[in-house]
Amino acid sequence: MQAHDGMFIDGRWRPAAGDGVIEVVDPADERVIATVPAGTAADVDAAVGAARAALPGWAATPPAERAARVGALSEALAARAEEVAATVTAELGAPLAFSRKVHAALPVAVSASYAEIGASYPYEEKTGNSTVLHEPVGVVGAITPWNYPLHQIVAKAAPALAAGCTVVLKPAENTPLVARLFADAVAAAGFPPGALNVVTGYGAEAGRALVEHPGTDLLSFTGSTAVGRTVAAAAGAAVKPVALELGGKSANVILPGADLARAVRAGVANVMANSGQSCNAWTRMLVHRSAYDQALDLAATAVAKYVPGDPRDPATRLGPVASAAQRDRVHGYLERGVAEGAALLAGGPGAPEGLPRGYFVRPTVLADVTPEMIVAQEEIFGPVLAVMPYEDEDDALRIANGTVYGLAGAVWAGDEETAVAFARRMETGMVDINGGRFNPLAPFGGYKQSGVGRELGTAGLAEFLHTKALQL
Repeated sequence: MQAHDGMFIDGRWRPAAGDGVIEVVDPADERVIATVPAGTAADVDAAVGAARAALPGWAATPPAERAARVGALSEALAARAEEVAATVTAELGAPLAFSRKVHAALPVAVSASYAEIGASYPYEEKTGNSTVLHEPVGVVGAITPWNYPLHQIVAKAAPALAAGCTVVLKPAENTPLVARLFADAVAAAGFPPGALNVVTGYGAEAGRALVEHPGTDLLSFTGSTAVGRTVAAAAGAAVKPVALELGGKSANVILPGADLARAVRAGVANVMANSGQSCNAWTRMLVHRSAYDQALDLAATAVAKYVPGDPRDPATRLGPVASAAQRDRVHGYLERGVAEGAALLAGGPGAPEGLPRGYFVRPTVLADVTPEMIVAQEEIFGPVLAVMPYEDEDDALRIANGTVYGLAGAVWAGDEETAVAFARRMETGMVDINGGRFNPLAPFGGYKQSGVGRELGTAGLAEFLHTKALQL
């Protein structure tokens, strides 16, 4: 076990203000693998102070120089890729192959993209007799979740730094170790002291202190919709901008004429990735009633390949969920879903066979799900797929749009034109068409209670800029 001390403030690791600690638990075997300081309001205040002191110099740095530092950050993360993957597997439980492919590689790609975007972004434009300036918003308070612990840090910090902002980061309490690696990468990339500051701690204390601190100019939060409301309320009271990336209950709509086998396999894989702990997972599979039974057979066959196991084993495709609380939450949803009439096609509540320790959940496919059921309405955040029949396209659209969320989705059809026409009617921020690949340059964010604002690409950089008009 490693006992880490200190917060990353003003470019160095310095002692925490209090003596509280957070135990980091390996979800695969429930061992305590590390401790980090439990930050206090005093730590947050010191971090915000360092960020404010660094802001004038960093904001005045030419965009090309800022972009070069972000590029160096991408290189520093690439050099640490294997350590990042091992760390995420240890503190989150993601299979090592997935940690390498996604948790370590995606932040490298995203930070590299902001090196390019930051260098070419039109920070000054002419329109009529006006010059329009895009200036850094200031000190960013960033609160990130545990499900993609490094990617979500990079998706906020890289564009904020490229834009000329300084950042105070509060990572999730159960995945803080990769945030420490990120701080070291920032130092190695040559950012000035105070440009990035990291305070580990619990949301109720350190997170709240950061949200309520008068020295932040923008709050960027990724997490649950319930906590997002609290962050938005605090930002509203202070009249400061907020960016929220919240929950989802995305629909995977398979239209008649689609390659059913491919669509079902891809849908199951999407939900099982990261043990179902993805806000944009396609957790509702909508299939025309004429193909419903066939889709269930295909789903049962596909999910059988996801056997829970040791995430360090190269053969493992499904690791544990992140915590005991998350495991119990998923089991509770499954019990309520069955009580409401959903049928267990595979999986269900209870520990998988042969895994008495660890926060493992059986990969589950639910059939006979109706739109009003809780498993069709609320975000479960586990390896759980609900397969639902529909009568025609209008019925499919009603079901797809029939939740408070609107983060992502997918449409499969016999031709792209049909799929795109349906996707245009979906109330959601992102839609994959016939298996379209994830694009780190495309804006990521949702409609309705899935959030406010966008991450990634030029839209993600724009979140951290104010607009000023000079009339000439």
